Amino acid sequence: MLTELAALCVAALLTLSAAAVVLPANPRSSALLYGATSLPSLGAALIGLAQLAGGQASGLVLPLGLPWLGAHLRLDALAAFFLLVIGIGGAAASLYAIGYGRDEPEPGRTLPFFPGFIGAMLLVVLADDAFTFLMSWEVMSLLSWALVLTRHREDQTRSAATLYLTMAAAGTMSLLLAFGLLAGSGAYAFETIRATPHSPLIATAILGLMLVGAGSKAGLAPLHLWLPEAHPAAPSHVSALMSGVMTKVAVYGFLRVVFDLAGPLPWWASAAVILIGAGTAVLGILNALMADDSKRALAYSTIENIGVIFAALGLALAFRANGMEAAAALALSAALFHIFNHMAFKSLLFMGAGAVLHATGTRALDRLGGLIHRMPVTSALTLIGVTAISALPPLNGFASEWLVFQSVLKSPDLPQPVLQIIVPAAGGLLALAAALAAAAFVRLYGLAFLGRPRSPEAETAHEVDRFMLTAMGALAALCVIAGIVPALVLDRLAPAAELLTTARLPLQSGQPWLTLVPIAEARSTYNPLLVFAFIAVTGWAAAWAAHRFGSRALRRGPAWDCGFPNADPATQYGAGSFAQPLRRVLGPVLLRASEEVEMPPPGDSRPARHRVTSHDVIRETLYQPLTAAVWRIATVANRLQFLTIRRYLSLVMGALVGLLLVLALWQ
Repeated sequence: MLTELAALCVAALLTLSAAAVVLPANPRSSALLYGATSLPSLGAALIGLAQLAGGQASGLVLPLGLPWLGAHLRLDALAAFFLLVIGIGGAAASLYAIGYGRDEPEPGRTLPFFPGFIGAMLLVVLADDAFTFLMSWEVMSLLSWALVLTRHREDQTRSAATLYLTMAAAGTMSLLLAFGLLAGSGAYAFETIRATPHSPLIATAILGLMLVGAGSKAGLAPLHLWLPEAHPAAPSHVSALMSGVMTKVAVYGFLRVVFDLAGPLPWWASAAVILIGAGTAVLGILNALMADDSKRALAYSTIENIGVIFAALGLALAFRANGMEAAAALALSAALFHIFNHMAFKSLLFMGAGAVLHATGTRALDRLGGLIHRMPVTSALTLIGVTAISALPPLNGFASEWLVFQSVLKSPDLPQPVLQIIVPAAGGLLALAAALAAAAFVRLYGLAFLGRPRSPEAETAHEVDRFMLTAMGALAALCVIAGIVPALVLDRLAPAAELLTTARLPLQSGQPWLTLVPIAEARSTYNPLLVFAFIAVTGWAAAWAAHRFGSRALRRGPAWDCGFPNADPATQYGAGSFAQPLRRVLGPVLLRASEEVEMPPPGDSRPARHRVTSHDVIRETLYQPLTAAVWRIATVANRLQFLTIRRYLSLVMGALVGLLLVLALWQ
């Protein structure tokens, strides 16, 4: 029954996409369509929650797709969890878009693709055969590409869309090869593939292909380049969907294939996943700390969080390969919990960045500032998202990352010395990434909302409408609730973890005061309720004491401004100056950074300027030479369409002779 309802939600979303083609492109139609899109999205979330609460896995075959095969759909615990993630993210983005879309200059370039994009993501999760999975994956990629291309008249947008489409095509080709290895006997249905044994060599090859296919969509390094280009180019409600939700659909594809369909993997394969994940986390957050564009910084932060998730998944593979099912369930539960949390706080932050863009017209951090006075509700909700993504207690980001580190602390039980070295090293990289994340978001929030306005746009900003604020408020509440009572969330995730590891965490909601006890009470515990109570009571007591015993006299005086007589926004910390220490330490090594200092002579009151030019090492050393090689090959191959008949016949004859020679040598 639940599978049929989920299929109806997909059908409703696809129908809304078709209806958007004939609806007039005006604000009224835009609000109507976005509001209608939120309903099946919310329905999908409720279906996923009901399935996780104890529903039985069920399947459905539709008379679509390949002849004599049909489209197989199935709703199990893993699909239900991602249905919940997509549904919540899609419903919040749709509600937000009612307000955000009112000022879209060309709503017809977004409306026909937005509901279908959510529906395609739901269909990827429900697919139970290779053809339906790959078909819905490709539809998801094409619709998201069309959404990225919304502002197609801008050169930067066209460049970002081209890069995204290229990476998506390469990822789909890798997925196609992976399913070719999975369905070597000609089986398309997941049930048949799951029952077919695969050798460790084939399973490892499938893992490599999935790291490329799903990793390119999720944002794993070095396949991450499209994220900081495409996410800022897309409208903000689309950015929230792509970063908060679509990257999790890619993680679902990796989980479904590697953990469910491919079969057992050798232990050494997990080491590659752990190192790639940890390296991606550090690389992503370093770039986020250097970015001067608010949405670009958030896109790089998504790369960091994807790295954390894949590092946890690599730990789960390592534990599972050694028969440590309880530890594997812990690592997998941590990854799933962080998937849910990242959907909540990253969607919230992209919506906050969109609200700032809507109110000021700029994403440049050096042109913002002082918005806490002009956009008080947005600033408060964004502060919750910033606190959550910085992994500060008692919000949800801390709870999931704490569980990841609890998994790392189980590494001494692994029998392989290589893993006993690699896992703590990866844990150190994840700890570094967590510390840099806190610095990156102090920088982002401080530059955008604190201080004095740095531009006329920031000085005249205004609060956004109630639809945008309601969507952000719902996600902020989710961050707080999942952080204060994570035990309830983990218990709902237990069926999905058990499906892939045959084990689950102990019942967390049964512990006193909802304390998290992932391993044993004597080893590690965390009680977010007590932490929240301590922060609330001490904060209230400090405020009361300051009010009770402090002076009631109002004293005003000029703020100290670094020796300058007049308060000037130019003397505040900027995006570059905040990141300057890390640029100087790590820039020459990791970013090939070069410095340029402009120091005015004595007596000149102009502030000194410090400019740093950094380079994307991966783009310059890997992608640019590859792009140049492809362009040269394409230029040469382009001549083939201008040959004479005689030369075409000669090419055909040469190819035939070559194939006959290969066949003779083979025999």
